[in-house]
Order: sequence, then C-alpha cells, then structure tokens
Amino acid sequence: MTRSFSVETSSQHPVEALFDLSLDIDAHVGSMRQSAESAVEGVTHGRIGLGESVTWRARHFGIWFRLTTKITALERPRLFADEQTRGPFRTFRHEHTFRERPEGGTVMVDRITLASPVLGFVIDRAILVPYLRRLIQQRNAFLLETLDARCADD
Repeated sequence: MTRSFSVETSSQHPVEALFDLSLDIDAHVGSMRQSAESAVEGVTHGRIGLGESVTWRARHFGIWFRLTTKITALERPRLFADEQTRGPFRTFRHEHTFRERPEGGTVMVDRITLASPVLGFVIDRAILVPYLRRLIQQRNAFLLETLDARCADD
C-alpha cells in the first residue's frame, strides 16, 4: 500500500531560480548534512536533467542506505519528478511543482508517494512520513537560505 503526502513552501524568489536550485545535486547534499548524504554515482555535481540518475548514500535511523533515483519528468520551470530505480523502498516518487504567486515569488509543492519495504502502512504513517516531511522542510529551508544569500551578494 502506498502513502502520499505534500509539503508546500512559499518563497519570495523567482520560480526559475528555485526550480534550478532544486535540481542541483550540490545544494541537495548541503541540505542533508545531518544524514551525511552524498552523491556517489551518476550525476554527482551540478544540475541533474531529464533521464539522468544519481545514487545517494546516507545514514537514516542509524543505518546506511543507498538510493538511486532517476529524473522521469522535467518541464522547466513548472515541474520535475524523481523516482527510485534501486533502493530501500518498494515505491518512491517525489514530484516537485512550482507556480508563481500573484503577489510575486513562488509556491513550491513537494509530493511524495512511497511504500516502505517491510513493515508497511503503520510504520509509514507513524514514523516514515513524519521523518521524510521534516527532511523535505529542512531541504526547502536550506534552498531558500541559499537563494537569500545569493540575493544579498548581488
């Protein structure tokens, strides 16, 4: 059984800037320092593109994991999706959508659909979804801080 959840993030930054930074491997690594995440195969630096893959190595819940994802959809600057091709989940899809706000800036929505490998629905709902939601919120805060710093430098 799959579970889905969404995280919505508002930003003062232009949609193109947030979209491009969201595809940047180095920005992702910077946002996941607490889990010692690194890109170890495939596209390991810079911006990833449609049809390209990256293998991540990270420590979550005290266990080292490897997860390979592929960019399966990309329509700049409105959406992209990455999906697990190899890793610990039975299913994992992360869809990123971006829309301009009428008052300026961007709304970014992360939609995650997953199925855990063994313990299923109860573990997904009680542990995995809240944990992944916090990771996405942390990642998005890092992206906004990065864009804020770039604007301050200009």
